[in-house]
Amino acid sequence: MNPNAVTSVRSPAFRPQGWLGVLLLAVAGALQAFSLAWPWARGQGDGWLTMVGGYGRPLWWLQILSLAVLVHALLLAPTASRAALRGWAFATAWLAATFWWLFISMHTYGGLAAPLAVAAVLALAAFLGGYYAIVSWFFKRISHVPSALAAMVFAALWTLAELARGWLWTGFPWGAGGYAHVEGPLSVLPRWIGVYGTGFVAAWIAAWLALLVGRARVQPGKLHLKPVLASLAALVLVWGGLWWARSESLQAPAGQPGLSVELLQGNIPQDEKFELGSGVIVALRWYAQQLHDSKAQLVVAPETAIPLLPQQLPADYLDFVRQPFVKSGGRQAALIGIPLGNLEAGYTNTVEGWMPGQTQPYQYDKHHLVPFGEFIPPMFRWFTDLMNIPLGDFNRGALGQASMSWAGEHLSPNICYEDLFGEELAAHFGSASTAPTVLVNLSNIGWFGDSVAIDQHLNISRMRALEFERPMLRATNTGATVVIDHKARVVSALAPFERAVLSARVQGREGMTPYARWVHALGLVPLTLLCLLICGVAWLGARRMRG
Repeated sequence: MNPNAVTSVRSPAFRPQGWLGVLLLAVAGALQAFSLAWPWARGQGDGWLTMVGGYGRPLWWLQILSLAVLVHALLLAPTASRAALRGWAFATAWLAATFWWLFISMHTYGGLAAPLAVAAVLALAAFLGGYYAIVSWFFKRISHVPSALAAMVFAALWTLAELARGWLWTGFPWGAGGYAHVEGPLSVLPRWIGVYGTGFVAAWIAAWLALLVGRARVQPGKLHLKPVLASLAALVLVWGGLWWARSESLQAPAGQPGLSVELLQGNIPQDEKFELGSGVIVALRWYAQQLHDSKAQLVVAPETAIPLLPQQLPADYLDFVRQPFVKSGGRQAALIGIPLGNLEAGYTNTVEGWMPGQTQPYQYDKHHLVPFGEFIPPMFRWFTDLMNIPLGDFNRGALGQASMSWAGEHLSPNICYEDLFGEELAAHFGSASTAPTVLVNLSNIGWFGDSVAIDQHLNISRMRALEFERPMLRATNTGATVVIDHKARVVSALAPFERAVLSARVQGREGMTPYARWVHALGLVPLTLLCLLICGVAWLGARRMRG
C-alpha cells in the first residue's frame, strides 16, 4: 500500500456519524453560499458574524475552507454511497442557501403558497445537488491514489459537476464556487481560465489542505515539509507571474477619451411594475423625463424599463422618447429595455439602441432565456399556472449578436441572467477589431426583493469584467446599478431601492484576454477534456492499486 495514498486516512479526528454528520456538512454548505456574497452587514448587530466582511463581499478563504471540510468528510466516509450522501447534503445546503430568494419571486410576487414555494426551492437545490453526489461517489471510488493525484481528481470531478450544472437543462450555474474569487489571490486567474477554471484551482487547494491535514493526523511527526514547501514555492512563483501579466492589462482604444454615461434606476415596485394603473404609468413618465433631460453621451435604462409592447403604448410615445437620440447631428445614444413582438410572430426580451441619424433602431434580443420566467419547460405548465406572474414563452435571440458601435466604442448588451454565461458572451470576441469594448448589463431582479441576490449578481458581473478585461455598465430596476471597470472594481454605484440616475464615465478596452480567445474558439471543451483526462488517469491508477 502506498503510504501517500488517501486510503491511509484513519485518523482519530472528530467524526460525527449519522444525521449529526449530515447536519454539520449542511452548515459547511451554507458557509459555501455565504462565501459568494456575505449576507450580514458590517456594523449591524453584535458578534463576529458582522465583522467578517461587508455585506455582499465575496470571501475567497471561506469558500476554500468550507469546501475543504467536505473533502475531509469524503475521505473519512466508510463507503462510496456514504460519500455520495455527504456530497449531496453539502451541495443541497449550499445551493438552497445561495438561491433561497427564489421563494420571494414565487410566494411574494407569484402568489404561490409558502409551503409549495419552500418545497420548490428545496427540490431544485436537491436536484442540482445530485450532480455533486455523483462526483463525490466517484471520488471515493477512485481515491486509492497518491495524495497529489487525489487532489487533482477532486478538483476535476468538482469542476465537471459545475460544468454540468451550467449546461444541462439549459443551465443554472448561479452560485458557482469560482465567483467567491472575484477578489483575493485567485482573481488573477479568470483572464486566463475563467470562472470554472478558477473554481478548479480553488477546489484543488481545498483538497490539498484536507489531504495535508489527513496525513498529518495519520503520521504525526512524519509529515515531510520539503514537498509541501516546494509546492508552496511553485504556487507563489506561478501566482506572481500571473499577477505581473495581469498588470499588463488591455489598453483603451487609441484616441478614445471614453464616454459620459447615465444609468437609470427606476425602482418600480415589482408588484406594480406591470400594473397599468400604477407601475406602468410611473415607469413611462419617469423614464421619458430622464431620457429627455439627459446630457450624457450614452443613457442606459434597465430590462423592460418600458414595460409594454410598442403597440400597447400611447400614440407617439416612442417617437417622443427617441427624438433626442435619433435626430440628425445629435451627440447622444441610448440603450433601452423593451419587449417586442406579437402573438403571431412571438415575443422577445429586447434592448433597443437609439443613435443619431438611424433609420432603424439597433436591436439585441435576449439569447439565454430563464426557465419558468421566459420559457416554460415541457410538462411544467401546471406549475406556472399556480403563480400570478406574467410568464410566457419568448423567442430566443441568436448567439453572438453584433455590438452597437457608438462614439468609438463597441457596446455589447446582455440581459439580466445572461451574464452568468461567460462562454456565451465570448461569442462576441471573434475578432479584436469587432470585439466589444464595453459590456452593458440591463437587469430587473426586483422579483427577488431586498435580498443578497443583488450582490450575488453584482459579483457575477464583476467576474465577467475579469474574464474579458472589459468595463461593465449595469442599469437595473432596483439594484445594483453600478459602473465596473476592467479590473472588476466598482468605481461608481447607486444605493439599491432608490429612484435615481448614476452619472459617470466609462473607458472601454480593446484586445482580447487568453480566456476570450480560447473560449470563443473552443468553448468549455478543453477544460472538460482536461478534467476527464485527470479522472481517467486516476481510475486506471486506482484499478492497478486494487489489483
